Amino acid sequence: MTTGGARQERAGRMTIRDIARLSGVSVATVSRVVNGRPDVAARTRDEVMRVMRAHNFVANPSARALSGGRTGLIGVTIPFIEESYFTAILSGAVEALYEQGQRVLLCPTHHEHDREVTLLERLMDGTTDGAIVFLPEESSEELRTLQAHGHPFVVIDPRQPLDEGIPAVSAAHSSGARAATEHLVELGHRRIALITGTRGWTATEERVAGYRTALAAAGLRSVDGLVVEGHFTTETGHAAAQQLLDLAEPPTAIFASNDNMAVGAMRAVLERGLRVPDEISIVGFDDTELARNVFPRLTTVRQPLAELGRTAVSLLNRLIEGRRTEALRIELATRLVVRESTGPARA
Repeated sequence: MTTGGARQERAGRMTIRDIARLSGVSVATVSRVVNGRPDVAARTRDEVMRVMRAHNFVANPSARALSGGRTGLIGVTIPFIEESYFTAILSGAVEALYEQGQRVLLCPTHHEHDREVTLLERLMDGTTDGAIVFLPEESSEELRTLQAHGHPFVVIDPRQPLDEGIPAVSAAHSSGARAATEHLVELGHRRIALITGTRGWTATEERVAGYRTALAAAGLRSVDGLVVEGHFTTETGHAAAQQLLDLAEPPTAIFASNDNMAVGAMRAVLERGLRVPDEISIVGFDDTELARNVFPRLTTVRQPLAELGRTAVSLLNRLIEGRRTEALRIELATRLVVRESTGPARA
């Protein structure tokens, strides 16, 4: 005769394979029931659930991974956790995953290629159901190799142009930069400088293109000396602005390719005893919390950062579930937010 304690001990050791055997169905069928899949007959589902309840069976992520089911874990590789740009996107992704009953396995990469490759290989060994990859270091060829292993992923904000067929979510960089430059032109500015991001990055090149398009449409010539490279940090924005202010004919407006560099540029302007926007206007890009907390508050291009994360989760889950996906490339609209850091060009 078996005691209740022994029955409970055995129940604690029950596996998904045991449930399949006792239910008279395959392991794959039990996995579909555990994961809430709709492709199981009602009578079969009821029987599997009855057996699970009778044996106090609770599926855990490891068991589901071994059975070919889902773990409920989504891997996220992200360059830096402390950067407000990345955390804003991450918050949208995490909220969307929470709503789907999924959890996050967060992996900072620090922009190190080898580290990112290693992390992705670990994420794709059955630990997770899929991955969201921020600003990947990998080439299209490397990402295609990951695809060939059948593990779904979605790229957010591609660093380089990606081959067709690689799913990605990004913002409309070019139209956002064009709107920022047009705003300065409408205020009467004619010497409009640009602090770019890291050259060669997709976001950088598209923002440069938008800036040049707006100048050309206004009949203004793009002057090489007014375009200075930064690297998306406050310090590089500060250094670039100092270089621009040292010109024999300095700009009357600066468009920086992100809010960090715009704030660095603002600091350089104030250090010269100049006033923003009375003597020089400044525009940023992203609309992070920083833009709303400097003085004067920063005119900037708003990226829908949280929505980028949510959209990536939605696309990834369609891939995980094998649903038909019409669009593997999604570009979200940006819009200009005018605040106090821009004003009419001085006479």
